[in-house]
Amino acid sequence: MKDVLIVEDSRLFSGLLQKRIAKDFMISSTIKESYREAEEHLQEHADRYSLAVLDLTLPGSPDGEIVDLVVEKGLSVIVVTGRMDDQTRAKILERQVLDYIMKGPHALDLLSSTIARVLRNNEISVLVVEDSNLIREATRQILQTQHFNVLEAKDGLAALEQLRADRSIKVVLTDYNMPNMDGFKLTAEIRKSFPMDQMAVIGMSAQGNPMLSAQFLKRGANDFINKPYFEEELVWRVNQNVEILDRIAQLRDASIKDAMTGLYNRRHFFEAGANLFANAQRENIDICVAMLDIDHFKHVNDTYGHATGDLVIKEVAQTLQNSFRKSDLVARIGGEEFVVIASNMEKDARFGHFDDLRQKIEDLLIVVDGETIPVTISIGVTETLADSLDEMVREADGRLYQAKESGRNCVIMN
Repeated sequence: MKDVLIVEDSRLFSGLLQKRIAKDFMISSTIKESYREAEEHLQEHADRYSLAVLDLTLPGSPDGEIVDLVVEKGLSVIVVTGRMDDQTRAKILERQVLDYIMKGPHALDLLSSTIARVLRNNEISVLVVEDSNLIREATRQILQTQHFNVLEAKDGLAALEQLRADRSIKVVLTDYNMPNMDGFKLTAEIRKSFPMDQMAVIGMSAQGNPMLSAQFLKRGANDFINKPYFEEELVWRVNQNVEILDRIAQLRDASIKDAMTGLYNRRHFFEAGANLFANAQRENIDICVAMLDIDHFKHVNDTYGHATGDLVIKEVAQTLQNSFRKSDLVARIGGEEFVVIASNMEKDARFGHFDDLRQKIEDLLIVVDGETIPVTISIGVTETLADSLDEMVREADGRLYQAKESGRNCVIMN
């Protein structure tokens, strides 16, 4: 993300905001205190910024003129203000700003979460399904202001084609009454492939029938909004549904991943590994299982401390993650112990691949307090499809023991 421009005449507030942005996002920001300063600065440096945080009332800008100036330069805008009424709110929103935030004890927290939302939304696609060109275009513009990537479809059938083609879609906004396939049927079809905790569906309708919202929800929608919608409500409903999906994903990750390394944990390894093993039994794929252990890890902890030991584990884990494909399963199952199921790896290339991994870890440059920490691993690999995954893991563990007995820092395969 480019730098952030802050235009604020309170030096205390702007200084605190600048520090918060640097701390939370490692993004640089520039402070200007008046309309004139900002105007002169933007004449030459507008391309440095993608986002601006603007005080609504400034010297030279008593009625929000600063917002018009910055929007014309193509920057996204967050407005901060100490006054708010219906007329002021309407003036702010008609200028197509990202959001407005009231000054107060929680203003910095709200600004930080709004900036985080902008960064997140850049990676998310929203599909608007609406047969009215006018409403579809208006909805697209509102959501693009929020930095969403917006896709469009005129009916349910076209929407399903979009969903099959683009896996970045996280939210579907769908009207009820459309030709070819209405919103009810579309929602039901979406739920056949995309569960509620992975894709949000928001139903829309202008018919004013209170039963429509209940019928949408019963068919698997996450939310409902009446048309004509209030722009601010639409924005918050979409953002709220995205945040719920994010939190569910975070909870899911916490349950299946190792907190220190980000690799899969022991439980998930055996659950997901059971599916890979079953596929191998049906001869759909070919698998091998490897056990890996950091050599002399207790010595590292005892000599350099547990913080250094944690650093070594993280570096080894990152090397492992970078050395295998998404189709492979890499997990940390003990303190310094890791396990891998590699699928469809060429048999002639297996030893070379694991030995290259061993060499990469030996070549790691981990320096603590000016001292280089030597790191090596021992690896045991089994290629024989046994009667169970547990048995293959035991076989690989036996090869690992042989590698340790053979002097460590080596690969033993059956």
